[in-house]
Amino acid sequence: MHLAYPAVLSALLFCTGLYGVLARRNAILVLMSVELMLNAVNLNLVAFDVWLSKAAEETLHSGQALTLFTITIAAAEIGIGLAIVLAVHRNRGTADIDKLRDTAEGHETDGPDHDALAAGQAEKAEATA
Repeated sequence: MHLAYPAVLSALLFCTGLYGVLARRNAILVLMSVELMLNAVNLNLVAFDVWLSKAAEETLHSGQALTLFTITIAAAEIGIGLAIVLAVHRNRGTADIDKLRDTAEGHETDGPDHDALAAGQAEKAEATA
């Protein structure tokens, strides 16, 4: 088999994962897209390892060893990421990334409810003053 087939498939998988990371708003879908990107890298590592082992007399299979490390790191990353997403969803009630941007500041994002609340607080402050 030619090296071009797995390389093209890997590029398509990576581009699909990159689109998922950039376009999705749900944190779980973003984690799945990152996993897809890591699997594209694993496919590239194994394909190039097989291609280089045909040319070399001594086969070290370093691409396959790197793939095992990548799979281990990806499993740990997805486990920790899913635990964080579940904890945030339990506390905030949403896994939408746009709504979670102001978590560190402790206030909600600007929106129609936020503007109405700010106007109501301003009227209350004027009434008490």
